[in-house]
Amino acid sequence: MVMSGEKPRSGVVAGEDAPRGPNAPMSLRERKKQQTYQAVSDAAIAMFMERGFDKVSVAEVAAAADISKPTLFRYFPSKEDLALHRFADHEDESARVVAARADGESPLDALRRNFLDGLERRDPVTGLCDVPEVLAFHRLLYGTPSLVARLYAYQGRSEAALARALGDGAADRLAAGQIIAVLRILALENWHRISAGQSADEVYGDAVEAAERGFVQLRSGLGPGRA
Repeated sequence: MVMSGEKPRSGVVAGEDAPRGPNAPMSLRERKKQQTYQAVSDAAIAMFMERGFDKVSVAEVAAAADISKPTLFRYFPSKEDLALHRFADHEDESARVVAARADGESPLDALRRNFLDGLERRDPVTGLCDVPEVLAFHRLLYGTPSLVARLYAYQGRSEAALARALGDGAADRLAAGQIIAVLRILALENWHRISAGQSADEVYGDAVEAAERGFVQLRSGLGPGRA
């Protein structure tokens, strides 16, 4: 069993099919795979939130999704990936933001803009989301040690992807580490306040201020060409 924690890319089951180009249409076969992928993950997360991650077996998830255990592992390399696949979609988000930034916009300005936009949209990745289902999922995540440990692996790959987008030199890797750490801490601070009972609207103003301070600190510490 592969234990990398990496989610197969859209429409691709591990070990099958070459990745599609960014503008290539999804085939019927790929759409069916994606539908299966979503159905399995939805069933798993519902069971995890109802009974607890450690009390649900992979075999039970497979049975609920009406697939075999080996088939499940073709879609999800590990039990943790059943819960953390939602984060995999954001694994290279910072790298994509940097790569798609406007001419004349610095990487840090692009990342700041993206995070502030996420706060305004109440994007769960920013921690500023009080939708009950999102809160329940975050409690499951942060209350399960094995999921927290696996989440750090996702963040490590996010850091590596951002470093490559910045240039992949030693200074770029240092910058990426600092940026991903700031984004992680900002999101955790927001989530802690929401989890304690405050609404997203109540926290929003402070979350924006904290984000601005975080990016000012990054700007003062990062070298030319990245800030």
